[in-house]
Amino acid sequence: QVQLVESGGGLVQPGGSLRLSCAASGFTFSIYAMTWYRQAPGKERELVAFISSSGGRTSYADSVKGRFTISRDNAKNTVFLQMNSLKPEDTAVYYCAATAPGYWGQGTQVTVSS
Repeated sequence: QVQLVESGGGLVQPGGSLRLSCAASGFTFSIYAMTWYRQAPGKERELVAFISSSGGRTSYADSVKGRFTISRDNAKNTVFLQMNSLKPEDTAVYYCAATAPGYWGQGTQVTVSS
């Protein structure tokens, strides 16, 4: 059974940091690129960050470049999203996905507010 389980979301003040984790199981994690998406209320889902299967290549949305870092640990079947200097506009549900096979997690809420 394929599972992607996100964790690490929560409420944080502007300027704060959070680290999201996504634990994968039920498929060969190490052969797939992974992505983080987010969706804010009333807005379309947005691609936030991408990492290649080996971790050697990453890319980011312009809105998070320089503040977010995606990484992965293939030995632990986990992908991470380190989010620094958070802004209220980063408030959204964050999803991890292995988009090639179409596997998605259930999402974790991130709220940036004072």
